[in-house]
Amino acid sequence: MNEAAHTMPSLEVGSAESGARDEKPLRSAVERDVGKKIERIFLRCSDPIEVKLENFTKYVRRQHLKRFLAMYEIFKLAMPVKGSIVECGVFRGFGLMGWAKLSAMLEPENLTRRIYGFDTFEGFPTVGAQDRSGFTDAKAGDLCANSYDELTELIREYDRDRFLGHIPKVELIRGDITRTVPEFVASHPHLLASLLFLDADMFEPTKVALETFLPRMPKGAVLAFDELDNPIWPGETTAAMDAVGLRNLRLRRLDWDPYIAFAVLE
Repeated sequence: MNEAAHTMPSLEVGSAESGARDEKPLRSAVERDVGKKIERIFLRCSDPIEVKLENFTKYVRRQHLKRFLAMYEIFKLAMPVKGSIVECGVFRGFGLMGWAKLSAMLEPENLTRRIYGFDTFEGFPTVGAQDRSGFTDAKAGDLCANSYDELTELIREYDRDRFLGHIPKVELIRGDITRTVPEFVASHPHLLASLLFLDADMFEPTKVALETFLPRMPKGAVLAFDELDNPIWPGETTAAMDAVGLRNLRLRRLDWDPYIAFAVLE
């Protein structure tokens, strides 16, 4: 699912972004209205869009800003650890480009740390029995964000605007994670992961990602989840239990973010 640009946090069942239905909305009418009101204010402003983006804190909602701050804290934990950043579940790219820009800002000379993003860019390929929930009737194709071409273009501009931009930094891997992740690791035998961020929501891709990447994560690396203990997406918790065992992880959270759980590998 990925992103503060969930547009709504994932537990908010009424959100179209969450893939859930409207029968059990958890947001109030006011909360639902605020985003549309801010959009109208943004569109009404006569400033060039570039100027609006430079002043993004005027428009961004606290839910999305605090998610980026959570990413910043997690990134700092992974910074001293050798290895790349792997995100499973790119969606529209908030997380992927967030990791990329944090790396460009905080470690501009770290030319070996790459950011790899895995997604079908066509929504869920399948929804299994472990993913069924009374909060949602998710189905194949849900949470489709065909952002691949846009992100490819944005990555190109990101490279033009950073130090050592001639050396590739961000790579998108398109396709079913259960297939692309093992294939990718087989073709990249050098890979180490300092941060694995799991936001695929579903049981099978989460389990495959854990089983494939964990052996390539050294002590001190950060394993992060977006949907643990979330009744809408039970598959992620089940995958963590099957592939790692929750008692093997010292799971932590940040005070201001209710969704992301992470563990520093010991």
